[in-house]
Amino acid sequence: MISKPAPTVPLRNGADLPLLGLGTWPLNDAEAADTVATAIDAGYRLIDTAENYRNEAGVGEGIHRSGIERNELFLTTKFNKEWHGHDGARRAFSNSSRLLGVDYIDLLLVHWPNPDEGRYVEAVEGIAALVDEGLVRAVGTSNFKPSHLQRVLDAGVIPEVNQIQLDPRRTRQDVRAFHARHSIVTEAWSPLGPRSNLLEMPPITSLAEQYGKFPAQIVLRWHVQQGVVAIPKSSHPGRLSQNIDIFDFELTPRELDSISALDTGESEITDSDIFGH
Repeated sequence: MISKPAPTVPLRNGADLPLLGLGTWPLNDAEAADTVATAIDAGYRLIDTAENYRNEAGVGEGIHRSGIERNELFLTTKFNKEWHGHDGARRAFSNSSRLLGVDYIDLLLVHWPNPDEGRYVEAVEGIAALVDEGLVRAVGTSNFKPSHLQRVLDAGVIPEVNQIQLDPRRTRQDVRAFHARHSIVTEAWSPLGPRSNLLEMPPITSLAEQYGKFPAQIVLRWHVQQGVVAIPKSSHPGRLSQNIDIFDFELTPRELDSISALDTGESEITDSDIFGH
């Protein structure tokens, strides 16, 4: 059964980004094809992949198998440090669009800044050039800190989306505030928390009982109700349906705050000044 479609947030260049979508790491091509087709049938319209996931061909197969019209889908992918630079971004787009079987990409992101290489600004500028040519609809970054974003802003480019690690244990308030000041949409990877007992913690469990929902649905509702785009990953058909079925209830401001109070700070955040690919 198709769930109620996710509401969207408008991006500056005119694209409408769904507030909830499907993450596809660490699915292989065969798993991605099955999962993407199932997710689209369940109502998902935002699909997130990356060069580094090595499943873009499978994602493309799942899209083709679903029979959905291309303009009904918001497709996101990301590229590695090998392609940082103006020409590299173009080659990354060419590689990804070929594997995905599409002629344009809705949102193309620099996957990690890799500041030791010093070329992430040029990579973002390369994406902006692709937007100007109509090959990409929106400029994105991933795992960028405010210091990285500021260098991009100083170069005259405003990313429309920054995808970061974010969940109730890692609320990233400072980064989100920076995004808000510059009209950058926050997108959360691993929105249900990596390797944690988040879904077993009060107040999430008590709110799930109160609303007749699963704990994961409470956490995803916490994201989208604050305007954060969430891309949970699952290949289980039942959980796929559950994850998108979150638009028939609303948490109160006090309930949102009680979930945010689970924050433990930045200690478990992957440091993008050190890690990257």
